[in-house]
This record gives sequence, C-alpha cells and structure tokens, in this order.
Amino acid sequence: MAAELLAERIDQTLVLTLSNPGARNALHPDMYAAGVEALATAERDTSVRAVVITGADNFFCAGGNLNRLLDNRQKDPSVQAASIDALAEWIEALRACPKPIIAAVEGAAAGAGFSLALACDLLVAADNAKFVMAYVKVGLTPDGGGSWFLSQALPRSLATEILLEGKPVTAARLANAGLVNRVVAPGQARAEALNWATDLAQLSPNAVGRIKSLIASGATETLTSQLDAERDNFVASLHHADGLEGISAFLEKRPAKYP
Repeated sequence: MAAELLAERIDQTLVLTLSNPGARNALHPDMYAAGVEALATAERDTSVRAVVITGADNFFCAGGNLNRLLDNRQKDPSVQAASIDALAEWIEALRACPKPIIAAVEGAAAGAGFSLALACDLLVAADNAKFVMAYVKVGLTPDGGGSWFLSQALPRSLATEILLEGKPVTAARLANAGLVNRVVAPGQARAEALNWATDLAQLSPNAVGRIKSLIASGATETLTSQLDAERDNFVASLHHADGLEGISAFLEKRPAKYP
C-alpha cells in the first residue's frame, strides 16, 4: 500500500494522518507535497481553526525509508537533495501556518518524524512514546530541521546527547525539558490533541495567527524590533473585529464568539 497523508475534518480541526502501512508510517515525498497543499488550504479556509498531525495504527512516524535511501544512492545526488528540499518546504509551511498545529505522538517519532513533531506548535505524547534521532546509527546526519529545533530548544549538552548517541528519549524526559506539552496514557494522544484543538478553536483567529508570528520573530529579533512588532500587532488587533468581540464579551461576562 502506498504512503499517503490522510486528511479529515473533525468540526473546526483539520486532522492530518501519516499513513504508510507496513513501514511504521515512514515518510515519502508524496506526503510532503500533500502536507504543503493541506496547510495552504487550511490557511485559506476560515472554518479551520486548528490542525492535528498524527500517525496511523498507533505509531507516529519511523522517519525516512532506508530502502528508498539505498535506492537513491544509485541516482544522481540531486534526487535526494530534492527530496530533502521538499521535506523542508513542508516544515517551513508548518511553522508559517497561522493556525495552531498540534502533534499527537503514539509509539515513536524517529528521525524526520521527530523533526516533524518538533515543527508543530504543541506536542502531546503517550507516556510510552519514544523520540529518537538515530541518523548517526546509520552514518547519516539530520534533516527536516531536527538539529535546529533541538539546538534552539534545549541546552547544548542535551541536544548533543540526543543527536550524537541516537538513543530513544522518553516523552517524560522531553516534557521535563519543555519539548512535550502534555503526556497522556497510551492510546489517548489523538483524543487529547483533538480536545486541545477544540479549545483553541474558541480563540480569536486573528490573535492566534499574530501571536504565532510574534513567537517566531521573538527567537531572532532584537528587543527593540520585537517591541515595535508587538506595538503594531496590538494596535492592528485592537482595531480588528475580533478585538471588539473579545473586549465586549469580557465586559459583558459572556463567551466570545468569533466568526
């Protein structure tokens, strides 16, 4: 059966499911293109308020398919480079999407599957889930932004351990390090992510998108530049319809209802 990215709407949430039967949902370039397209559609569709990414059959993603990589060794290096560029396009689309994106991890997130989970805004994992960057075990180096996400989020010594040793890391340890937001019982990651997405769907879409943008710029901008960006976004939000509804609802002691 072919590797594919399944898309399903559940109320205001778009659920994207990695599916590659028999290969633990190993990634394939077809998934990358489908992921970019799905996020572009979600961005245009105002009825979509959140996105959940998960894996089929209680397993998130085994990363790259080693047999496909061996086959690519017989081709021009540009073939593998193009595949990695396509993955990078999906990763960047995840980061740029104005809708909150939640990864729901069961089983394991390995290699680029781990990178994919890290690219999401929020991460829910089963307490028996494993996270591993085992590239070094097969003489390879990370892709999908794994080295960037880990070095940005973790102390250098811990990021180095995860990348150089290539050993599985528990959800609990990553939660303690701040990378996993919620740890749940096995089999409950998808349900927890969907419940969280439902809660996030009640928030102002304008504010959520702008906050995601501010978080992204805050990692690289100077304080002065970030203060300017905060000012501009605050003023724009105040004069947006969501700002009027949010303030009015608070003062009237009622739930806000955003279009």
